[in-house]
Amino acid sequence: MNTLLRWFASGPDAPPLRDARETDRLYVRYRWAVMLSITVGYGIAYTCRLGLSVVKKDLIDADIFTAAELGIIGSGWAVAYAFGKLVNGFLADHANLKKFWPTGVLLSALINIAMGWSAWLWAWVALWAVNAWFQGFGAPAGIVALSQWFSNRERGTYYGVWSTAHSVGEGLTFIGSSALVVWLGWRGGLVGPGTICVVVALLLFVFMKDRPQTLGLPSVADWKNDHGAQLSPSSSRTTWQMQFSILRMPAVWVLAFACATMTMTRYAMNSWGMLYLQETKGYSTLGAGGLLALNPLAGIAGCVLFGLASDKLFGSRRPPMNLICGLVELLALGIMFFSPPGHPLLLVLAFLLYGLSINGLITSLGGLFGADIVPKKAVGAVMGFIGVFSYCGVAVQERISGWLIQRGTTFVEGVRHYDFSAAVAFWLGASVVSLILATSLWRVKVSD
Repeated sequence: MNTLLRWFASGPDAPPLRDARETDRLYVRYRWAVMLSITVGYGIAYTCRLGLSVVKKDLIDADIFTAAELGIIGSGWAVAYAFGKLVNGFLADHANLKKFWPTGVLLSALINIAMGWSAWLWAWVALWAVNAWFQGFGAPAGIVALSQWFSNRERGTYYGVWSTAHSVGEGLTFIGSSALVVWLGWRGGLVGPGTICVVVALLLFVFMKDRPQTLGLPSVADWKNDHGAQLSPSSSRTTWQMQFSILRMPAVWVLAFACATMTMTRYAMNSWGMLYLQETKGYSTLGAGGLLALNPLAGIAGCVLFGLASDKLFGSRRPPMNLICGLVELLALGIMFFSPPGHPLLLVLAFLLYGLSINGLITSLGGLFGADIVPKKAVGAVMGFIGVFSYCGVAVQERISGWLIQRGTTFVEGVRHYDFSAAVAFWLGASVVSLILATSLWRVKVSD
């Protein structure tokens, strides 16, 4: 175990380069490599976490699993992801991301491939949970890489760009994986993304980079002369001490609960949205997948706009944009759930608004806001801490949603009919609670 931890640990600082022009050239080159690795790589790797959402109807219709059993599988994934993100968040602050991040992608991909050849409930519960642990390498690796390679004044803008990765991943899943399911059956929705992600992992081993100092470069704060949010030079706290100091910050706890309740609604739509659209609005698999793909499509713009607007319009303050996004999200959900069937353009508008707003909230509550208010060397830890609350919330959501949907299922002349009204009330309530909690942090200040 010690050998393994040493292999994953960040490398020693290399002798510093003396040539300023060479330093600038390498910084620009490596920043591009890191940004592409954490954004494009994370986006594609995301397809290995959402495959279950696409194949649910096929699994239910084939009597392989019930909705309640799928809720158990999804709940196990969420618990494992929560604690995986917590542990991996603390580790990422110490890790060589060139090794840490690609390893998670590779192991997740292999598990997806293995699941395509099994249909035993408890094997799926176990494998999907292990998959979640390795998926939990991605977000902490991304935020730590951003803190290592991009300075404080760039944080919101570049974080917004990186946050588009999950939108790209959701879009690839709902369109690409849906097409694979139609073409190859439910197994294609797991084996296909897994095979692609094996190749992605190998590319990440090539292009991802460790800390700048391990390559002979100065810290990004020195290179950009941007020390505004650094700790005082007199501080002698270790990385571990700074990580555990976040537990004494009330704002971090409120932020964690706000993110948890927001994530409940987000994953309810990701996990059960296909089934909801197919059964209540009459969409086909491809039609429902295409409509859900509008969410991440708009989400790309939502992530970037949130970062830019909070930086440029509100002086790098996140709460004003949190309030705007929360209200727009509730409007979009109201249209989705209460508009009658037969109004496709109205649903298109709702999903576009939802994508813009929910992805803005993911950008802020899921990491950016936390990175603003904690020491830089604890950004991985705060991402993990918030994550454990968020995905425990997802686990609760999966069990409750699965149970409510199962309870609302009836058979008429051998045909399943679904009543989603109780589940919809639960999903809307979670968003309202999240908005109230996030707004309560209006006066929280950025860490020095």
